[in-house]
Amino acid sequence: MGTKGWMALLLCLTAVACCSCESDQVSGRAADSGLYTRYNLHYISEGGVNKASYANWTEWPGHALLPYNSKIQATSTGSRIYIVAPDSGMRITFEFHPGRMAMSAADYIALITSPTPVTYDGLSDVDRQGIAAGKALVGMSKQGVMVALGYPAKHRTASLEEKRWIYWKGRHDTYAVEFDDSGKVVSIVD
Repeated sequence: MGTKGWMALLLCLTAVACCSCESDQVSGRAADSGLYTRYNLHYISEGGVNKASYANWTEWPGHALLPYNSKIQATSTGSRIYIVAPDSGMRITFEFHPGRMAMSAADYIALITSPTPVTYDGLSDVDRQGIAAGKALVGMSKQGVMVALGYPAKHRTASLEEKRWIYWKGRHDTYAVEFDDSGKVVSIVD
């Protein structure tokens, strides 16, 4: 193939890639404006980029959290969700794995956000303490743990009915939050 043939092929591939990216952005725009976080969103800062994960890196050294009820905008491009907090301008790149979560990025955005602010009036004092700290504490309810730590990754916690939810400290280290029959935390196991 000559130079002109390679150039034509390169232009064709570039056009296909651009169209593909744009269609991903359009599919994510349905969840783009006026959303509120339903749960705390844990993230880390690496090289000036804020990163989060569907696996909820809840104890990564130096991690921070965007508290529940933060106003955000969210878009997706397949395995990435981009979150912007318009009030502060903070941007978070959120890694997402559709296969492990058994849902699309748009479905996940709908799961972890709300179109209106959320209220958790019925939660106990220990739930409120854990949520503020972004940690699971003994005595918290399942709802309190989810608000504090985020929605558990489905490939390790297949159902919210399970008595053991798995969360990540970082990229590779996990821990379990264990519940009793009434749905209260009885232990946190490394």
